[in-house]
Amino acid sequence: MLGHSVTIEDRREAAADPASAPPPLAPPISAVPSAAGVAITPEGRAIPIPEARVIEGLAGIDSAGRGAGLAVKRVLDLIGAAVGLVVLSPVFLLVALAILVDDGRPAFFRQSRAGRHGRTFNIVKFRTMHNGADALRAGLRAHNEVSGGASFKMTDDPRITRLGRFLRRTSLDELPQLWNVLLGDMSLVGPRPHPFDDLDGYAEWHFARLAMKPGMTGMWQVSARRETDFDRWVQQDLEYIRRWSLALDLRILLQTIPAVIRGSGR
Repeated sequence: MLGHSVTIEDRREAAADPASAPPPLAPPISAVPSAAGVAITPEGRAIPIPEARVIEGLAGIDSAGRGAGLAVKRVLDLIGAAVGLVVLSPVFLLVALAILVDDGRPAFFRQSRAGRHGRTFNIVKFRTMHNGADALRAGLRAHNEVSGGASFKMTDDPRITRLGRFLRRTSLDELPQLWNVLLGDMSLVGPRPHPFDDLDGYAEWHFARLAMKPGMTGMWQVSARRETDFDRWVQQDLEYIRRWSLALDLRILLQTIPAVIRGSGR
C-alpha cells in the first residue's frame, strides 16, 4: 500500500564476499552485509533486499561524527526546497499549462520509488510520457541502453511526448521533486531513487546505494550523465556515500547547473 515503510534491521554479521564486489573508483570500500529485508510495493509485491552490502560504519553514520552535518543537510534541504517552490512557482504554472495543452491531463506524474532502506514513497515529476506509458515498459526492455538490466534508458523512447523530450533534456521535469525534498522523502543531493522494477534487477552489492536518502541530483548526474553502465552508476553512488560532506553536496549542486544548461538529460 502507499506509504508502507520497511526498515532494514541488523540481525547478524557475516564475512563479505569480495568476489562479488564492484571494481572501486577509489581505494577499496570495506563492506559488511546488513540483514535481509523486504520492500513491499504499492501493488503488494514483495522485493527482497538480500544481505545488502553496507559501507563499513554506515549503519552508525550518526554516531560516526556525521550526525550534526546530516542535521544541517536536512535544514538546507528544507530551506532550498521551500525557496525553490516559491521562486519557481511561475515556471511550475507554465510547464503544467504546456503539458495540458500538448497532451492533456494529468500534468504531474506520480510513481512509487524506493527510498532510504527501501522505504516506499511517491515521487512527483512533470509528466513527460503518454498516459499508460508504464504498462509498455516491459515490452521495450529489449531496447534498453543501460547494461546490467537494473535500470532503463532508451534514446528514442516512443512513450515520451514531444514536450516531454524538452522537459527531460532541460531537467525541468524534475522540479516537482522539491516537494519530495520538503516532505523529507528526498534530499537535494543523493543517489537517484529507482522504481521497484529496477530493484528486481539489482545485484546484492547494488542495494548499498539505498543506505542514504535519495536526491534530486547526485554525483553521477554531474560526472557521468550519459554513462550506460549501471555498475558505474552505483559505484559513483557509493563513492558519494563514502565521501559525503556538506562541501561535496555544495560542489555537486554547483556542477548541476552547467549540466542542466548543457541539456544533457534524457
